Amino acid sequence: MHTPSVPRPEYPRPQFARRDWLNLNGTWQFETDQGDSGLERGLLDRDLTGEILVPFAPESELSGVGNTDFLEAVWYRRRFTPPAEWAGRRVLLHFGAVDHDTTVWVDGTEVVRHRGGFTPFTADLGELAPAGSEVEITVRARDPKSGPQARGKQAVQYANHDCNYTRTTGIWQTVWAEPVPDAHLRRPRITPDLAGSAFHLELPLSANRPGFRVRAVLSDDTGEVCRAEARADLDLAPRLHLPVPQDRRREWSPEDPHLYGLRLELLGPDGEAADTVESYAGLRAVGIRGKAVLLNGRPRFQRLVLDQGWYPDGLMTAPSDEALVRDIELAMEAGFNGARLHQKVFEERFLHHADRLGYLVWGEFGDWGCETGGSSGDNQRPDASFVAQWLEAVERDYSHPSIVGWCPLNETYQKLHDRMTQLDDVTRAMFLATKAMDTSRPVIDASGYAHRVLETDIYDSHTYEQDPAAFRQLVSGLAKGEPFVNAYENGAAYSQPYRGQPYFVSEFGGIWWDPEAAAEQSGSDRTVSWGYGDRVRTEDEFQERFAGLTGALLEDPDMFGYCYTQLTDVFQEQNGVYRFDRGTKLDIARIREAQLRPAAIEEPDAG
Repeated sequence: MHTPSVPRPEYPRPQFARRDWLNLNGTWQFETDQGDSGLERGLLDRDLTGEILVPFAPESELSGVGNTDFLEAVWYRRRFTPPAEWAGRRVLLHFGAVDHDTTVWVDGTEVVRHRGGFTPFTADLGELAPAGSEVEITVRARDPKSGPQARGKQAVQYANHDCNYTRTTGIWQTVWAEPVPDAHLRRPRITPDLAGSAFHLELPLSANRPGFRVRAVLSDDTGEVCRAEARADLDLAPRLHLPVPQDRRREWSPEDPHLYGLRLELLGPDGEAADTVESYAGLRAVGIRGKAVLLNGRPRFQRLVLDQGWYPDGLMTAPSDEALVRDIELAMEAGFNGARLHQKVFEERFLHHADRLGYLVWGEFGDWGCETGGSSGDNQRPDASFVAQWLEAVERDYSHPSIVGWCPLNETYQKLHDRMTQLDDVTRAMFLATKAMDTSRPVIDASGYAHRVLETDIYDSHTYEQDPAAFRQLVSGLAKGEPFVNAYENGAAYSQPYRGQPYFVSEFGGIWWDPEAAAEQSGSDRTVSWGYGDRVRTEDEFQERFAGLTGALLEDPDMFGYCYTQLTDVFQEQNGVYRFDRGTKLDIARIREAQLRPAAIEEPDAG
């Protein structure tokens, strides 16, 4: 439930939805804690001095604060009353994302700690939040500016620069509460089985109770398709099988993003539902054949765009749900059929819209921030927190049909040598952990460089060569098993050798086009406007370059896709297909026409 004045009022978790809930976005007390001394100074016990509009970060305009300096720690406080009709149930307090290290108190009692700025966490308030009684929530978020930390594209210098943007500190996704019974359903894993025309469900439970059962009911537009039940008193995560009859079978695809409804119930000994959740599922398969990545058994060229997910007024937080939808629609209008969700774990509602619109996405982590300088052979030092946060992201997003691959790391450039490093250990840990959690999708160990895992499912490179002829020559070696591979400046290897995996150029383009910028601006001033290579002089020159670069990849029968940089301009980075405010700056029909040329790998005799 919500009131019209609450920002971002929509339900934040549409693939695991309960009827009763309370949106806690809106005006909270707020105070910066520049020395991170607030606990010692009594901020836990007194009102805070300012206000902020949650869920927007204090650096953003929409928050009402707009402080873009480094914020070592920030504090939030608000009161809320669980509705009287929640009596007899436990209250779960959910945070969509808080950057970066968070502690939450309720009426002065600590209820949860969490590290990581991109993933959700929950506090079970137990007896602390009785229905009808007001409780006080206090949140402290620490966001140190130094040391290894998964920051994504947040600038570690004071000002925006290059491809790094205004920081996000504290709460930046919806805060909400919901009531659940003592024994309740937890987030399920929904695995489509296209070959078997079925769905496989794992239904984790908070506890087992004598006489309890779980039930799942699958439906489509004409009504119930099938149902299944199992005992809930034996296994901590009962498993159900939902067969889809041939006459009710519809494959999820970009052309027909069909979603089945799915109702999940925990039934008590009397057969009545103790807990009910509404969900949905898409029946599709991702596979590999030779160098092709298959969707539903057929090669599908992935015309992806790099999407940073930033907004002028909300930074990492979309100003509205409609803004999330519009970003997907803009990409599709330009001829893209999906995206790399780059250096950020996107709001889950974005994935919901991708599911229903048929938009292919690669789930990625905001891993930038582990660069420590020093030796080029030991300069990347991600720690155990990177693995933990990434697994939280995969767990959250496992069941979304729009996700067709996982990418835990990006551009972790570090030379290979004869000693295993922290980067080697963490890269392998993130790869193996992803494969252990999800055997249904391909995983790329690290996008661009450095590929440290020999058996990575996918291999790729990044290149911003701007001349189409030179670009075509650069990426022409796949047929001989010699693709372009990113290498250190003196030719030393970043990556383990290519072993014939499906391959794509997962960053290219970045064509610099800002028609309003002053012609005399220095090309070296990357704080005002920049892109890759020489700035084009006219839109026609842009369109010719775009068609030439994409054509080199579309025409290669061994290339399974590409990812063009990027969907929108972002602050000083003026290389988007659209402006930062999502306004038009190019003839999008020409961009679309260039992309929708036939892809060689989709031809019947390809591969």
